[in-house]
Amino acid sequence: MLAMDQGVVEEWLSEFKTLPDSAVSSYAASLKEKGSLVPALYKVIRENYSDLLEPVCHQLFEFYRSGEPRLQRFVLQFLPELLWSLLLAPSAARDPHTSGCIEALLLGIYNLEIVDKDGQSKVLSFTVPSLSKPSVYHEPSTIGSLALTEGALANHGLRRVVYSGPHLQRETFTAQNRFEVLTFLLLCYNAALSYMTSSSLQSLCQLSSRVCICGYPRQQLRRYKGISSRLTVTSEFLVQLITGIHYALCNGEMDLGSKALDDVLYRAQLELYPEALLVGNAIKSSQQCAALKSGASKEGARSIQVEITPTSSRISRNAVTSLSIRGHRWKRHESQEVSVDGDPATPGGQGSSIPEISVTMPNGDSLRPRDPRPLTQSDPEPLGSASEVSPTHDPSPRGQEVRRQKSVRRLVDESSGPSSAGRAQY
Repeated sequence: MLAMDQGVVEEWLSEFKTLPDSAVSSYAASLKEKGSLVPALYKVIRENYSDLLEPVCHQLFEFYRSGEPRLQRFVLQFLPELLWSLLLAPSAARDPHTSGCIEALLLGIYNLEIVDKDGQSKVLSFTVPSLSKPSVYHEPSTIGSLALTEGALANHGLRRVVYSGPHLQRETFTAQNRFEVLTFLLLCYNAALSYMTSSSLQSLCQLSSRVCICGYPRQQLRRYKGISSRLTVTSEFLVQLITGIHYALCNGEMDLGSKALDDVLYRAQLELYPEALLVGNAIKSSQQCAALKSGASKEGARSIQVEITPTSSRISRNAVTSLSIRGHRWKRHESQEVSVDGDPATPGGQGSSIPEISVTMPNGDSLRPRDPRPLTQSDPEPLGSASEVSPTHDPSPRGQEVRRQKSVRRLVDESSGPSSAGRAQY
């Protein structure tokens, strides 16, 4: 560690001890201006032997115990590096005294988080959304037809709430409670992801890859020459890692995040952890579909990209309803009116014009053929006129002309007298 970095850390340790309680809030706001402090603290945590590690851990715990949100978030940004140092301690040549400082810090943060201000145990609640109601992630109509069974109707509109806790106080790390405590600490870290810096997100991705590949063939592929022994993990711990990786993927850490996600899925497949596989594959598929079209950068607003399902119509256009049947009847009635008013063979009822035929009888009377249009209620057929039924109805203009000529011939025969009674009828 360089002397300059050591001087920055020592100055930071001394100024907080003499700080009055009324100036804690302004001091927390001024920590962002100290750009060289965070890299120097990372170096202290990563060193195997450092005299500054114990006072640094003590000061970080004092920050967290103060209750100031900005000081607590300042401590949480070092959590991935502290977790890796704790997991690395049994396999690395590290001073037990220095690793004990990290254990005490992590246990102190855990015991502070599981109780409220009154010292009572917290019970965390999570509401599981219902698929029958729309959200920013899905639209019920796109999922498919939901079976309206008795059980589905009974559960419709009900909220499912999952509870976590109360958690027990821990005084030391054991093989049984180690990952229970670490998983809860990662849950606290993920709750403040939007405040984490790029260096903290990079540390989280590196932690995920190292924990999952150490001792496995993929370690040679990643060319990581750290410890070669395998580290035990749980499914809940991997799910919390994936949650943080998802945020890092969408906020500028595309390369490290992709590698970390692949490594976590690799370990989940080896361990056959269904929860981690489900969450990890879902995030991987969403990233491939979205392809990060907006080009997330390391600067700007922190967010998570989500593919929003387009909203579709709740009722299908092909659904048979009373309104659709009524509209179908109206269309059919209008088509019948068009066929009565005009020639349906041509658009708009406008047929080809046929010249009108008139016949003058010997007595001077003028005869005109009947209107070939179909008879309706408003156009009754005159009494005494002969009706002709054609076996085939030809709506074309040529058929209309033939029928008119037949009508004229029949009228001529009727007016000529009995001499034409034996004439053949057309």
